[in-house]
Amino acid sequence: MAKEGLNLTGRVDAALRGVVRDALAYVVDHGLSGQHHFYISFRTDSAGVVLPSHLRQRYPEEMTIVLQHQFWNLEVKEQGFEVTLSFNNVQEYLFVPFAAITAFADPSVQFGLQFSPQQAPSFARRPAAAAVQAAEAAAPAGAPGSDGGQVVALDKFRRK
Repeated sequence: MAKEGLNLTGRVDAALRGVVRDALAYVVDHGLSGQHHFYISFRTDSAGVVLPSHLRQRYPEEMTIVLQHQFWNLEVKEQGFEVTLSFNNVQEYLFVPFAAITAFADPSVQFGLQFSPQQAPSFARRPAAAAVQAAEAAAPAGAPGSDGGQVVALDKFRRK
């Protein structure tokens, strides 16, 4: 039997990324209702990610976006999604392949997925605490375009 054979882990990973795809497609058709909102973390250095160079410089490895109140032109494709978000009051286009996603959460229903680094071996993921510290340092409260919100560690929403 070939070593890769069924690759059940890869199949589970693909199915879970399909959950993300389906959730985003639902939002395209129906919008976000109630308190639903999504935190999506992804590798900015992954093949196929499209984002402005100033964001890639600021987040050279990974960034987390929030889809809640201010996002536009969300479109779901087979390989990823595109969306326009506001950064410092400037609308910016992003394309994120589903393969680049490292975490997906909807805190309103305490749901979260974290994708194993084995599924993307070229990704050297930082610990969540370091990512939160970097995000806090990059966007201090009161900075232009900041709404004074807080950075939330995705670990908060994981079941222990």
